[in-house]
Amino acid sequence: MVTVQIPKSPLEVGNFVAGTWKKGSGQMIPVLSPYHHQTIGNIFESTTEDVNDAIMAASKAQKDWANTPIKERSKIMFNFRNILIRDQEEIAHLKSAESGKTFQEGLAGLMKGIEVLEYALSIQNLDLGGKLEVSRGVQCEYRREALGVVANITPFNFPAMVPMWTIPIALTLGNAYVWKPSEKTPLTSLKIANALKEAGLPAGVFTVIQGKQTAVEAIIDHPAVKAIGFVGSTKVAKIVYERGTKLGKRVLSLGGAKNHIVLLPDANLDLSGMGISDSFTGCAGQRCMAASVLLAVGDVDKHIEKIIERARSLQLGKDMGAIITREQVEFLKSAIDRAEKAGAKVLLDGRLAKAPEGFGEGHWLGPTILDHVQPGSEAATVELFGPVISIIRCKDITEAMKIENSVDYGNACSVFTSSGVHAERVIREASTGMVGINIGVPVPREPFSFGGINASKFGHGDITGHHSLDFWSNIKKITSKWEKQVDSNWMS
Repeated sequence: MVTVQIPKSPLEVGNFVAGTWKKGSGQMIPVLSPYHHQTIGNIFESTTEDVNDAIMAASKAQKDWANTPIKERSKIMFNFRNILIRDQEEIAHLKSAESGKTFQEGLAGLMKGIEVLEYALSIQNLDLGGKLEVSRGVQCEYRREALGVVANITPFNFPAMVPMWTIPIALTLGNAYVWKPSEKTPLTSLKIANALKEAGLPAGVFTVIQGKQTAVEAIIDHPAVKAIGFVGSTKVAKIVYERGTKLGKRVLSLGGAKNHIVLLPDANLDLSGMGISDSFTGCAGQRCMAASVLLAVGDVDKHIEKIIERARSLQLGKDMGAIITREQVEFLKSAIDRAEKAGAKVLLDGRLAKAPEGFGEGHWLGPTILDHVQPGSEAATVELFGPVISIIRCKDITEAMKIENSVDYGNACSVFTSSGVHAERVIREASTGMVGINIGVPVPREPFSFGGINASKFGHGDITGHHSLDFWSNIKKITSKWEKQVDSNWMS
């Protein structure tokens, strides 16, 4: 049973420039739904000239936007929030149809994005400046100011949530925003851009550019773009970071992950069974916070049975969505084959899962659990990006943390235990930016910020929450004195 409403005829989505939609000058790119491998939309690639024209329009519009009082900017963002909530089901169906998510996953991703928007609305009431008499007659002040034009390049797996990590904050701070969505999932940009327009955002302040590598490089290289956000694979994240920083730009580039869950014998059976299963199967494993390695410490076979039971109960199309492309399905199946040949035992085989009725041409793979995976193997170290979890048997927590620390990535680590001492040890020793205690997907809620370390992030700071403000703005410091003082000290 498929719960997502899939467009019956293809949608055409262009570039959103200066408040209007227009086709890119390049070739047409079809958008295929993972549900049935049929075209549900079309975009046209943007040339370097298309990008340059769009960014010049954004740069022109930004100056007036930055001079608009933050209270007025926030009012528009509040309108934007109301429109997204009004249209939430329609948006969730569309983003799920193009990314392969279930409807509930599509809705949850949008709501997380709206949560960031609600945080952005609070910026007007936060301390955006301050003034203090630091010496006799001498005052120091700071003011937060917009950068100018900023850009964000987002992945296929969260067509609304990931761009919504940055759109509300960057716009509220007075920047003009340029968004390059994934060419695999560009249709959601139609809804978000139209919602901002309806909310009253001035033309040119928000720009959407469709395309592939040419568009990305043109955005990074344009001299008017002052800061660049990116979310995607580590390989591309590093390329974006290096290209942007060589040009002297501010870049925050989030990469891939190989997240570990430490499972201890004292863990709650029901909590761990559901939490671990849902972590690696949610969004069909296509998220950077999915668990992909289970570090099974001691005798936890009864816990693993609970994980298998939960994962086996999931129905494709209803409880778990599709994989983004046929090529990715084949890659995942080949990786499972290689793991099996390397000695792993397949406890649950997603290769045998049946597609939902009427969707046999879609991109499907069921939950897969591999046991007795060896540390250092492909299944233990490579980000597969699918509903596959590899179990590594560990004699104690010391061995488990040694394995966790050996991986290049550093996005997230979780532990399932009833012991505060063990939980604190994992918190202390995990080489990650985010840690979960009895939570399989430890995504922080606003205002706590999202971000990993090591090869999961290139750049400084985090992409959401309080720690994102300094990335999307500058702090100007003012020191003033208006009259001569009768007495004085070294500063005055």
